[in-house]
This record gives sequence, C-alpha cells and structure tokens, in this order.
Amino acid sequence: MSATPGVGRPWHSHGEEPATLRRWLAFNFVGALGILIQLSTLAVLTAGAGLHYLLATGLAVEAAVLHNFLWHERWTWRDRARQDKPGWWRRLLRFQIANGALSLGGNLVLMQILVSTWAMNYTLANGVSITLCSILNFLASDRLVFARPRQLAPHPVPKRPAAV
Repeated sequence: MSATPGVGRPWHSHGEEPATLRRWLAFNFVGALGILIQLSTLAVLTAGAGLHYLLATGLAVEAAVLHNFLWHERWTWRDRARQDKPGWWRRLLRFQIANGALSLGGNLVLMQILVSTWAMNYTLANGVSITLCSILNFLASDRLVFARPRQLAPHPVPKRPAAV
C-alpha cells in the first residue's frame, strides 16, 4: 500500500470518500454503458418495431435510467448506499425523479428541437441530448440521490448557572 492517502487503495476502503474525479469517471463509465443501452433500445424500437422516435426515445431513456441506477447503487456511490441499505427504494424514487426527469425531459425537448426544427438525424440528436444532460445528472445524483448522510450535531450541554 502506498503511503499517499487514497493511492493504491480500493475506492471504498476504510470508509473514505473517493475523490470527486474518480466518482465522476465511474459515473461517466456507467453512463457510457447506459448510452449504449439507450441507443440500442432506440434503434430496436424505431427501426425494428416502427415506433415514433419520441415514444421510442422515452422508453429508451427509461431503460438507460434503470440500468444506470443499478450500477451507481452498486459501484459509483456504493459507499453511500451501504450506509442506508433500507433507503434503496427512496434512492430509486429520487433517481427516477431527478435523473429520470432530467434525462427524459431533456432528451425529449432536445430531440424535438434537434430533429423537428434543425432536421438532425435522430441518432445523432440523441447523442447530443445525452451529452448535454450528463453534468446535471451527475450533480443531481451526487447531491440529491446519493447524498452524504447528515451527521447529527451533538446536543449542546446546557450551562449551569454560576454559583453565587
């Protein structure tokens, strides 16, 4: 093991908070896999099943959102998730509301603008939409969904009146 804190150690050892950069890289790796799922689902639903691109986009985004939550829970924010195991359903709900709404709303609005207004190819437009939503999704995940547990402040000890 290195004497330098955090170097040569697993991300989540000894209760240490991983550096934001490492968490950002993990978030983007999971997101890249989610992009593959989203784009694959979009292609299958549009070209394969003949769905309208906006309906297919919504379904593809939801598939990616669920995929990403599971991997963020198990890897990116594993240290925080372990501290609140019963809170899994609350985190999933917060992830759906925060990241799901950002991803779905952002993707649908941007897809409508990019495809209908700017006549961009829907696959390229989807890639642009995903990229633009990623920073907001990271911040929402880090600050809202997988927030650090709040430390309870100790109750102040009441001062005794001075002896007369």
